[in-house]
Amino acid sequence: MSTPKTVLVLCTGNSCRSQMGEAILNHDLDGLVRAISAGTAPQPKVADGALEALRLAGLPTGSLYPKTVDAVLNQDIDLVVSVCDNARETCPIFPRPVRRIHVGFHDPHGEPLASFIAVRDDIRARLVPAVREALEL
Repeated sequence: MSTPKTVLVLCTGNSCRSQMGEAILNHDLDGLVRAISAGTAPQPKVADGALEALRLAGLPTGSLYPKTVDAVLNQDIDLVVSVCDNARETCPIFPRPVRRIHVGFHDPHGEPLASFIAVRDDIRARLVPAVREALEL
């Protein structure tokens, strides 16, 4: 078995879309990728709606917490996926060349739980295949 590819899911606040992306990729592509998430300007905590949407799908949330992109810059990252337009525009320079793709998602902050669930399902429907394609998995 080969070593899993490391995927960085990047967003501005690292409190919702990127956290859901991390959890979904680690579950759906278990053994193929190791997903981590970070933000260009992280919030103090993961959004309650994001955590509940993940729990309702049976996905673990215990290891999720907001991280700054600086905390992961020196990891061997195989793919960076920006999931919000601001993160795409402010994506940092990595110490070595790394492939980047953008798959944008609606920001459900301040909306009802149903919006978080819809974004979770959209992430699963579009992010997982995009990562598979980008990494040729």
